[in-house]
Amino acid sequence: MAFDDLSNESGAISQINVTPLVDVMLVLLIIFMVSAPMLNQGIELNLPKETIAPIKGNADTGEQLTVSINKKGKVYIGAENEVEIESVGKRLAAILEKREDKSVFIKADQDVTYGIVMAVMARIRRAGIYKVGLITDPSLTPGEEANLNKNKKRNPS
Repeated sequence: MAFDDLSNESGAISQINVTPLVDVMLVLLIIFMVSAPMLNQGIELNLPKETIAPIKGNADTGEQLTVSINKKGKVYIGAENEVEIESVGKRLAAILEKREDKSVFIKADQDVTYGIVMAVMARIRRAGIYKVGLITDPSLTPGEEANLNKNKKRNPS
């Protein structure tokens, strides 16, 4: 290069080699791309479709405490930890005792009766947890909703 002074061979090289930096960044990118799909927790549910402002989780740890309710009314805390409805409040209170963020998010299948969701929410409130959020899927466009309704009429299950 025009700035290189090759006459002083014993001195330090004044150029930065960015190749190792690029290698490390590519490895980190691959690690995050592989691990990102594994961050979803909970069980597979058919969530109701609504559009609201996004829910903010615990920014410090990136963890959200999620209570899931499937079609059959079974309640899960986190991923695959099934609990009875009667003990959900006590279990959540014990978990949140050590956390700074005292919020809980509920995601329930859209086919679950309103009473079951309210029973879970009531037990959470009785346990002293007042920051409760509901998780939904983004709402459908009118065309998508019409197609969904047509399919439901054809295949009532």
